Amino acid sequence: MTTDTSLRILHVLRAPVGGLFRHVVDLAREQAARGHQVGLFCDASTGGERAEAILAELAPALALGVVRVPMRRNPHPSDLVALLALRRAYLDLEPDVLHGHGSKGGAYARLVTAPSRDARTIRAYTPHGGSFNYQPGTPLHRLYMAAEGLLARRTDVFLFESNFIAGRFRAYVGETDRLVRVVLNGIGEAEFAPIQACPNQGDLVYVGELRAAKGVDTLIEAMGLLQRRGRRVTLHAIGSGPDEAALRAHAERVGVADNISFAGAMPIRHALGRGRVMVVPSRAESLPYVILEAAAAAEPLVSTGVGGIPEIFGPHAGALIPADDPEALAAAILAKLDECPEARAAAAAALSAFVRGRFSLGQMVEGAIAGYRAARERRAIPAARPGFGAPVKASVNAGG
Repeated sequence: MTTDTSLRILHVLRAPVGGLFRHVVDLAREQAARGHQVGLFCDASTGGERAEAILAELAPALALGVVRVPMRRNPHPSDLVALLALRRAYLDLEPDVLHGHGSKGGAYARLVTAPSRDARTIRAYTPHGGSFNYQPGTPLHRLYMAAEGLLARRTDVFLFESNFIAGRFRAYVGETDRLVRVVLNGIGEAEFAPIQACPNQGDLVYVGELRAAKGVDTLIEAMGLLQRRGRRVTLHAIGSGPDEAALRAHAERVGVADNISFAGAMPIRHALGRGRVMVVPSRAESLPYVILEAAAAAEPLVSTGVGGIPEIFGPHAGALIPADDPEALAAAILAKLDECPEARAAAAAALSAFVRGRFSLGQMVEGAIAGYRAARERRAIPAARPGFGAPVKASVNAGG
């Protein structure tokens, strides 16, 4: 049910895949359960059947529905078409909060304008890494940081999902007079249930997108090093992405193609039991759900220490390794596989306990809502308005 302090919240994102999508789905579901009227605006050309299934399951909770239009990952003239569709949704659905996620969703949520609505709408932004993960000093990084600086003027509250990204903003965009909150990604109690091993369990499992930033090529090279030293290890690579064909070819060149099975995207709890150890060889991350979920389930982990990953490991961060280092990765994999089962399980349980105490789904949801309310108070927007809480239009479909 709605109340006079409920909010109408429209989440804006690009691709309904990966950790960003997980974050938005969790946030939307829990906000709706707390009496808010929530909707999603996202890409119609990515996500496949899995996104369709997730959105269909979520739909009954979304009073503002789902709007899907085609969007490109990089800037493109078609962005104007998507922005016009967002403007229509903005006018039709009358959100109190436009919450942009990721670089593209954040840009859309802050660029869209309608004079009849702007005075009553606050704009929140959660980067999820995005443009902040580009290599500092490169032309693209400088371009995107300049864009972030301009868009900051259209932002009421930043809801950074990690201290790492908040620090990158200060370092490369600068201080801001807008509200800034760090609202850590959170997971629910169900994530802490034990994982059952699959009958065909291998040595290693990787779960994530197949693209350069994830460092799967480094993992393949580490497997090659181990094989040349007489140790054959097997890998289940779970996920999809633009680099799958290149990674398969790389595995052939390194001589480990027969040791790797590639499978499409699947729920992480179905994936984790496929390997005794999960490997995260990333070159860039913000605060990845894949590690939160694996750590919660007490899955033994080997991971690089990039981005916000040390925040997840906390007192256990000494076990993290550098990115782009096949030798270090091979040594860490071998050490974890050869660790006695009791010690390996104890280390995984200790990390699970740390995650349970720091990365709560409830804290994430309440932190976001508190950020919205603080931004509304700062703008002196009333808590209620005429007709607030009335039934809203059915789901808007703008294409796709």
